[in-house]
Amino acid sequence: MTQTLPDSTQTPEQEPAHGLKSAGHVIVDSLVAHGIQRAHVVPGESFLDVLDGLHGSPIETIVCRHEGGATYMAEADGKMNQLPGIAMVTRGPGAANAHVGLHTAWQDSTPMILFVGLIPFAHRDREAFQEFDIKAWFDTGAKRVIVLDHAERASEIVAEAVFAAMSGRPGPVVIGLPEDDIRQQIPAALHPPIPVATGGMTATDSVALAAALAASTKPLFVTGGNDWTEGGADQLTRWLEKHHIPAAAEWRTQGTVPFDSPAYVGPIGYGRPRPTYDLLEETDLLIFVGTVPGDVITDGFVCRQDWSKKNFLVTIDPSLRGRSGPVSHQIVAKPDVFVRDLSKLGLPVKDEWRQWGAKMRAEQESFSALPPATPGEGRARMDTLMANLVPALPSDAIVTFGAGEHTNWAHRYFPTRRYASMLSARNGSMGYSVPSAIAASLAYPGRRVVTIAGDGEFLMNGQELATAAQYGATPLVIVMDNQEYGTIRTHQERHYPHRISGTQLKNPDFALMAQAFGGFGAKIEYDRDIPAALEAARQAIEHEKVFALIHLVVDQRVKAY
Repeated sequence: MTQTLPDSTQTPEQEPAHGLKSAGHVIVDSLVAHGIQRAHVVPGESFLDVLDGLHGSPIETIVCRHEGGATYMAEADGKMNQLPGIAMVTRGPGAANAHVGLHTAWQDSTPMILFVGLIPFAHRDREAFQEFDIKAWFDTGAKRVIVLDHAERASEIVAEAVFAAMSGRPGPVVIGLPEDDIRQQIPAALHPPIPVATGGMTATDSVALAAALAASTKPLFVTGGNDWTEGGADQLTRWLEKHHIPAAAEWRTQGTVPFDSPAYVGPIGYGRPRPTYDLLEETDLLIFVGTVPGDVITDGFVCRQDWSKKNFLVTIDPSLRGRSGPVSHQIVAKPDVFVRDLSKLGLPVKDEWRQWGAKMRAEQESFSALPPATPGEGRARMDTLMANLVPALPSDAIVTFGAGEHTNWAHRYFPTRRYASMLSARNGSMGYSVPSAIAASLAYPGRRVVTIAGDGEFLMNGQELATAAQYGATPLVIVMDNQEYGTIRTHQERHYPHRISGTQLKNPDFALMAQAFGGFGAKIEYDRDIPAALEAARQAIEHEKVFALIHLVVDQRVKAY
C-alpha cells in the first residue's frame, strides 16, 4: 500500500498535473516520509532537480565546502540517530572526494546514504564529462549500489536504500541519479518504509547465556557499534550495576555505559591502558554486544585466542564480518532487543562478580583521574587543558575526534555520560573531527560539543568551519599543535629510530583562521594562559553563539599515557 503526501515543495506554477511530480522531487518527499531531517550537500548540476525538491521542504540542506566533509557529517549524523545520514554529491571528482566518508561508514557500521548525480542516461559509456562507473567504484565498500535507471522507481529505491542501510549490520548505501531520469514526471505516490528486523534471544539463547553467567566468576561485557538507542544503553547500565558485572567499551565508542557508572571499566583499543588490555586475558566469559572481537580489540587478531574460554557475540549480523577467534555462541539481535531479553533473566549476584568488577573499576578510576588543574611553567600542556575543561562541562557534553595521538586525551579523560556522546572514526580516518562536531552541534543545538583535533588532521577539513558559521553550529574546537604527524612519528621511531622523514609540519595560526571564518580564536603557547582561554571560548559559545577554537601549541613528543 502506498500513501500520497501533500506537496509542499513546489511553487504554484510547478504544481503537478494528474498527480505527477519529477523523480527528484519524489526522492525528497520519500526522505521526508522516512523522517530524514537534514541532507549534507556539495551541489552539482547533475542533481539539480533533487536540490530543487529540497527547496522549501522540511529537510534542512547543509551546504558543505568539500565532499569529504559532507560525507563525514552524514556519517556522524547516522551514528547519532536511528536513521541513515544523508549526503549528496556530484559525479566523477565529487564522488571520488566522498569516498573517505563512505569507507568510514563501512568500517564503523554506520547507516548512511550517499546520493551521487550522474551523467544523462543517454550519454553512458561514451566517455562523457565526469563519467565514471559507479558500481565499479563503490561495490566493494557499500552494502548496495543502486542506479535510478527507471524514474518511476524513485520512491521505491529510497525505501530500499533506507532499509539496506539499517538492516543487519548497518552500513552505507550509494544511489546514482542520472540527471535526465530525475527530471522525468512520475506518479507522486510514495513507497512505504520497509520494517527492519531486530531479532532477539531465543529460549535456547537465554538458557545458554544464563548457564554461562552462572558458571563464570569474571564475566565482562564489551559494548560497541552504533546500533543502540539511549534507552537501551540506560537499561543495560542498570542491569550491569544491579549484578555488579563490569563492561568495557570498544575503541572510540565510549558512552554506552556511562563514564561515571560503577560498571564501566574503560576502553579497549589502540593506546588502551594496560589493566584494560589484561581484561581480555583474565576474564573467563566475554559478552560482546553490538560489535564483534575484531582487529583493534584483539590487537591485530592475536590476543584472546584461548578456545577454552567462552564468548557470546550479540549482533544482528549473522555473517559476523570482521570477527577474530573462536565463537562459543551467537545471539542474532540488535542491542536494545537483547537488553530487553537480558533483563528477564533471573540471576543471583555473586560475590566474585562484586570483587572482579570493583577491582577493574578501581583501575579505571585511577587511569581517568584528572591531572592537576593548576598551570605549570613553560609550554602549554594538554593535561592542563583537560583538567580545566572537564569539570566545567555539562553532563550531556559530546566529544568528537578523528585519528591521531591527540585523541588519547579524550579516551582517558572525557566524561562520556550517555549514548552517542563520543563520535569518532574507528577506521582511523583523519579529517573527521571538525565535520562530526558540526553535525553534532546541528543535531543537538542545546548540548556542548567539543572536538579535539590534531594539527595535521585539522587542515584536512578545517574549512568546514565556514559551514559551522553559516548554519550556527557552535562546537569548541581544540587543535593540539605538535608540528608533526604524531602517530606516524611514533611508529617511525619504533621501526626507524632517529631517522625522521615525512612527518614534520609547519603550521599557520589556526586561531586567526577561526576568526576569519567568523568564530572565536585564541592561540595558546604557555600553560598559564589555558584557564582564561577556555573561559573566553565558553563565553563566545554561550553568549555570542559562535564556534570557538583554541590553538594549543605543545611540545612534539608529549603523550597522554
